[in-house]
Amino acid sequence: MSAMTPREIVHELNKHIIGQESAKRAVAIALRNRWRRMQLDETIRDEITPKNILMIGPTGVGKTEIARRLAKLAEAPFLKVEATKFTEVGYVGRDVESIIRDLCEMSIKMFREKEMDRVSQRAQDAAEDRVLDALLPPARSSDETSPQDSSTRQIFRKKLREGELNDKEIEIELKAAPIGVEIMAPPGMEEMTNQLQSMFSNISGDKKKSRKMKVSDALKRLQDEEAAKLINEEEMKQKAISAVEQNGIVFIDEIDKVAKRSDHGSADVSREGVQRDLLPLIEGSTVSTKYGMIKTDHILFIASGAFHLSKPSDLIPELQGRLPIRVELEALTPDDFKRILTEPDASLTEQYQALMNTEGLQLEFTPDSIDRIAEIAWTVNEKTENIGARRLHTVMERLLENASFTAGDTLTTSLKIDGTYVNEQLEELAGDEDLSRYIL
Repeated sequence: MSAMTPREIVHELNKHIIGQESAKRAVAIALRNRWRRMQLDETIRDEITPKNILMIGPTGVGKTEIARRLAKLAEAPFLKVEATKFTEVGYVGRDVESIIRDLCEMSIKMFREKEMDRVSQRAQDAAEDRVLDALLPPARSSDETSPQDSSTRQIFRKKLREGELNDKEIEIELKAAPIGVEIMAPPGMEEMTNQLQSMFSNISGDKKKSRKMKVSDALKRLQDEEAAKLINEEEMKQKAISAVEQNGIVFIDEIDKVAKRSDHGSADVSREGVQRDLLPLIEGSTVSTKYGMIKTDHILFIASGAFHLSKPSDLIPELQGRLPIRVELEALTPDDFKRILTEPDASLTEQYQALMNTEGLQLEFTPDSIDRIAEIAWTVNEKTENIGARRLHTVMERLLENASFTAGDTLTTSLKIDGTYVNEQLEELAGDEDLSRYIL
């Protein structure tokens, strides 16, 4: 897992997310505490449970983006789920225990990729040897390789590495692909279908099939096959499961959608049921998966919600108690919009410049155009529904619609976007509240 300090984590998040310092600090401390816990003695380590976080803030201010970026920084099993996808046990739909099963699958995939990278060089050498055996079959009469054969093999190996033989067709033996059986099952029965599918895939066993293909394709297939032989599958799975139990992080988005609303007299059965099902998972329980029993005591849960129509106090008290750290994210200001357009790595303006550059059209955004775009986005948010930074995507698409449509046809090589251009394209829409409600 990541050994970054909280300051380094916040610095990395600052490259992609504008503002929201308190939320960044909270997730940075939570992530660092995972590392701190792993440095402790085993006796005290088991006693320290993660302090789960509840992020509260309007839509489009960076809650989900913080989760996305955190997943890349964590170097630990990480899963983002929507609370609205789950139903109470006994109802049609996915139950919350599938969160842990999905987290296990994510961890297995992550550790398998790591192991594949670790053995990639050995797998590549073995794959090259098998391709060379197909290109230069050894003579049947002699058991020993002559120096002449060895030098010929080295010449061909050099050609193979330089890509000179990529288009040559060879016949090789590959492990037969597992039998693909698509099983349709009702929601909530995913575990059963997974077990049935793995049972069918094991039927083919170690059968091999002879196939004709280009050298370049054969190398890729053989490298994967050789890497799979070099990986200790059982050990890799044990490491992955241990990582889930000790370092796993689950981000539950839209938690406010399963809270009962203040203005409604009775609670929706399924909504409150989902909250009650989440309780043992967050507090610490044991979940059955196809890889064995998984303890959730040390998995960190980060929940987030806009809480437009409900309040955090509308969550059932037990769930509130299991999310002790509260972080409030602020609504974005016009100045934040300006910074979002230009400051982050691969900012919106950079993305559009790169896209148009593929057509040979260079876009140039002047400072007054950035000010005007930010102002229009903020104004439309104030007048209609406030969707935060997502409004910038809508405004930018509308602003560059003509340029995007004609970029491949015209001989124009540059386009300067200033305040006047922005006004020409957007002022009518931004000024008319009815139009902006439907178009922006």
